[in-house]
Amino acid sequence: MEPLWKKAASSLSRITIYSNPNNEPVTIYGESEGLRCIGVGTDAAVFQHCSAPAYAFKLYAGDKVFKVQEEEKIYGMLGDFPFFSTCFASGRDYLVLSYEEGTTLFDCLLQGIHIPGQVIADVEEARQFVYEKGLNPRDLHLKNILLQHGRAKILDVSEYGIPYVDVRWEHLKKAYETHYSLLDGRAVPFWLVETVRKWYNHSQLSSYDEFMRMVLKYITFRR
Repeated sequence: MEPLWKKAASSLSRITIYSNPNNEPVTIYGESEGLRCIGVGTDAAVFQHCSAPAYAFKLYAGDKVFKVQEEEKIYGMLGDFPFFSTCFASGRDYLVLSYEEGTTLFDCLLQGIHIPGQVIADVEEARQFVYEKGLNPRDLHLKNILLQHGRAKILDVSEYGIPYVDVRWEHLKKAYETHYSLLDGRAVPFWLVETVRKWYNHSQLSSYDEFMRMVLKYITFRR
């Protein structure tokens, strides 16, 4: 019997994904009935089909299709560890993943949704598991982590095979421990979250503490 996702995946052929310079989100061309975009990244876009809502289809840009096999291999190494999505199959330019409900930590900040400490602990446990598998838990940021029934669900593992050290999670964890109490329960304006994100990505400051001093000074000035 043909898998439920198989027919839904055929609709991806009507969609074309193009990557953009400067690590900007991909551009999507085309449309297909029953298919909706549920996420956009710098290498791929993610879709869900109304006929197979339990699945998410990660469709890569043409110049990024080499990452399909790499990411599928990583999911195979991670197995069914509970804080990651499940990868069921792949095509030439897409992965078939489990659809995960929840709110990204990015949107939690925008909407004033409480982020429990258990989420931070879950990500720490997941990182340790990834290291034990000989991989490197890179690219952990607010848009790649879901709040799902009070626990964490990590969405993107495509860079776990890259050895280069990524300290973003350590900085996010420190920000949660030292400053989240000031924001908890408050909706943070989009412009502020985006400003801090862009500053961080382009920051030449020597330390996290120096960066946070600049952010707090800016917020105080804006009040």
